[in-house]
Amino acid sequence: MELDHIRYPGAEKHSSAAVLGEILSEQLKNYPDFYFFSPDETTSNRLSAVFESAERAWGLPRESWDLHLAPNGRIIELLSENTLFAVLAGHVLSGGRGAMTSYESFLPIISSQLDQYLKFLTQSSDLTWRTDVHALNLLSTSCWERQDHNGFTHQNPALISSLLAKPSNRVNCLFPIDDVAMRATGDFIFEQSKNVVNLTTFNKNAQPRWIDINHARFQFDNGGASLFQFTSEEDPNIVIAGIGDIPSTEALLAIRLAKAKQPQLRFRYVGINALSYGAIGTVDHKLSPATFDEYFTTDRPIIVNFHGYADTVRAIFANYTSLERVSVHGYEDAGSTTTPLDELCRNHCSRWDICVDIFEQLGYKNLADFYRAQISANTEYAKLHGVDQE
Repeated sequence: MELDHIRYPGAEKHSSAAVLGEILSEQLKNYPDFYFFSPDETTSNRLSAVFESAERAWGLPRESWDLHLAPNGRIIELLSENTLFAVLAGHVLSGGRGAMTSYESFLPIISSQLDQYLKFLTQSSDLTWRTDVHALNLLSTSCWERQDHNGFTHQNPALISSLLAKPSNRVNCLFPIDDVAMRATGDFIFEQSKNVVNLTTFNKNAQPRWIDINHARFQFDNGGASLFQFTSEEDPNIVIAGIGDIPSTEALLAIRLAKAKQPQLRFRYVGINALSYGAIGTVDHKLSPATFDEYFTTDRPIIVNFHGYADTVRAIFANYTSLERVSVHGYEDAGSTTTPLDELCRNHCSRWDICVDIFEQLGYKNLADFYRAQISANTEYAKLHGVDQE
C-alpha cells in the first residue's frame, strides 16, 4: 500500500484538505447524526468531497443553478461562526457528532463560547448520570502562511494559544504534517477522542508528503512526537523540531540546506503533531520527560519552528528542559499582502531563517550572513516581480 512506505520523503505533494474532505464525507455517510458546519468556505477550503454524501441544509425555494441544497441537508453553511458553534455545541452535548471549519483568522471569534463549553465539560464530568460526549472538532484552515494574498487581516493563529492555556486539560491542538498524517488525525478526532475539543490546523494547499501511515499513528500513541529517521543522526550537534505542516517543511528543508553547506554537521529532527495543556502530545498521551530527553538529548541546542505564537511553545518546553537551549520561531504578527516565502521571512519562520539560527548557534557566522543575504535578496525580488525567487 502506498501509504505504508514513503520512498522519497518530501518528493511528492498532496492535499491534506482533500483527504479531510474524504474523511468528512465518510462520517456523513456512516453516521446519520453527523453534521458539518461551515461559514461558506466548504469548496474554497478544498473540502467539497462532503457533497458526495450530504447536501446543504436549505428550506427556501431552489433555482436551477443551485447546487447541493436539500431540506434535510446536514451541511450547515451560515456566515456566522458564533451561530454555527452554538448549534454544534448543543448538538454534541445532546449526543450527536459533528465538526466545524473556518478560516484560521476567524475562529478566534468563538473563543469565549469555547471557554463556556469547556467549563461545562469540566462541571458535568462530576455528574455520574452524564454519559461521554463525542469530541467537538474544529478544523482550522486557510492559515497565515498562505494568506499572503489577503494580507494582515487574515493572519491570526491566536486560538491555539487561547486553548492551550486552559488548565481544564480538555483540548488537543493537532498539526498533521501532511495528507498521510491527516488520515491518522481524522481517525483520532472522529473515532477515538471523547469529552474534549480538538483543534486541527492545516493548510488547504498541497504540501510535501513526509511520513507513512504507521509513523503517523505512532505519534498519536506515543506522546505526539517522533524522530524522523531519514534526516536524524546519532550524537547530533543540534536538534530541529517542527510543529505545523509548512513550518515543518521549512525546518526539514533548512536541514538539507545546512547539510549541503557543512556535511559534517549532525542533525536530529523531531516531528511534533500534538500539543495539550502544558505538554507535547494529546490529553491522554502526553510526552514523558524521559522520552523528551531521548529525542531532544539533555544538552544540545534545540530550534523549533512553530505554526503559532512562539511564547506558547516556550511555555510548554519549559516543562521539559531549560529554555536557555531552546530557540523558537513562530508567527510574529508581521503580515502583509506579499509573496508566500516573504511572508515566512517576515516572521522568521522560513528555511533561511532556520539556517541563520543553526549557523549562528554553531559558530558559522559567514554562513549565517549568507542566508541573511538570501532573505534580503528575496524581499527585493518579491517587491520588484511580485513572486518569490525560483
